[in-house]
Amino acid sequence: MIYPADPARGRRAEAALQGYVSFRLAGQWLGLPVVLAQEVLATQRISPVPLAPPEVAGFLNLRGQIVTAVDLRVRLGLAARGDGEAAMNIVVRDGDELFSFLVDEVGDVVEVADARVEDVPATLDERWKACCEGVVRMERGLLLVMNTEELLRFGAE
Repeated sequence: MIYPADPARGRRAEAALQGYVSFRLAGQWLGLPVVLAQEVLATQRISPVPLAPPEVAGFLNLRGQIVTAVDLRVRLGLAARGDGEAAMNIVVRDGDELFSFLVDEVGDVVEVADARVEDVPATLDERWKACCEGVVRMERGLLLVMNTEELLRFGAE
């Protein structure tokens, strides 16, 4: 027997879903497209780099690959982590180079329908606005969808 197509089911299938790795930074939930995240790491030993931009915390060694660690607190103009506060790492690839975003806490991967991503509020700080692609209302608060390319544009502010 052939059943007729369920129109409601078709509409749900048409709504494109995007996955985001959620993370916390100074109490705010942010997200990066999951397709860009290679892995999540606990606290790593970071070697400082002389004369690097302030947001570059240093380099870390990831199974023989040198990874540039970017402190998102510094990049986004937030207060530095306190002594003893560990950072988590979200490793992303930009071209042939690996970067690690230092964040306070990593959450779950959340799937969001494209239609739920709202425009960036005009009142958002300019530094944040430049790095943010949209805002999603979640049960736990707002999730700011971040633009990886803009986060890696050092000296852009």
